[in-house]
Amino acid sequence: MRTYLITGGTDGMGRGLGLHFLERGDRVIAVASGEAKGRAFTEAAARLGAADRVRFLRADLSTVAGMHAVTAEIESSVDSLDGVVFATQRFQQRRVLTADGLEYTFALSYLSRFVIGHGLVPLLDRAEAPVVFNLGAPGGFPGRIFWDDISFEREPYKGMKAATQASRSIDLLAVDFPRRHPDTRAKYVVYNPMFVKTGMADPLPQPKRAFTNAMAALFAQRVAKAIVPMAALIDGPPAAPVTAWRRTTPLPLTGKDFDPDAADRLHRLTGKILERVEAAGELG
Repeated sequence: MRTYLITGGTDGMGRGLGLHFLERGDRVIAVASGEAKGRAFTEAAARLGAADRVRFLRADLSTVAGMHAVTAEIESSVDSLDGVVFATQRFQQRRVLTADGLEYTFALSYLSRFVIGHGLVPLLDRAEAPVVFNLGAPGGFPGRIFWDDISFEREPYKGMKAATQASRSIDLLAVDFPRRHPDTRAKYVVYNPMFVKTGMADPLPQPKRAFTNAMAALFAQRVAKAIVPMAALIDGPPAAPVTAWRRTTPLPLTGKDFDPDAADRLHRLTGKILERVEAAGELG
């Protein structure tokens, strides 16, 4: 029996993967912020006969304290992890700051992956074929990191700019991960599922929401189909320390999106952000 931690595990592709693993006999810890969806997920697991193999862990992964709390809870409750699946994301139409004073999309979509992924390496290394599977957008929409204005204090905010900044940060996190853990057995996979029918359009204002939902009805994959190649990569991760995929197509780890110097720069910047947040918490 394998054990998987899935952030964003009660909705969309995270939920789909979680139920897939439970149905075949694995154990799943689903992390999300919503109590109602968490309860619905555990009820769905019970209908599969997996009530004793599912756990819902409620957490606010937009805060550094919430990220550390999840890491600490997993460390204290399992002996090893076969996989960490990062599926949490939430589109913000307007600029929102977290309790730590960080731009919400950057904190939730990138920083939580950084903190939890690095923090759980020791548990991953106790598994036979561990994997970190990171849902992002390699090879997808263009975008860039606003190095001097991560939280869009001066740069005019747009939801898509924030989302693509997080995606580019995830790419750099992926390529940097094995450099920070040269002896780890965990393989890092960053994956772009392309257009999948989920609730991602729900935060959009009308008429954008209606248009996106209409396009999804016509062209998007359903979750049940979209998770098939994902599960295959999780079950049998590639031999390379890090790989990037657009559905079933491997992507070259070249160009500015996977630049090692930029990855190192982001790692240093992330360290400073975490130090600032944690120092503020101590003073508070």
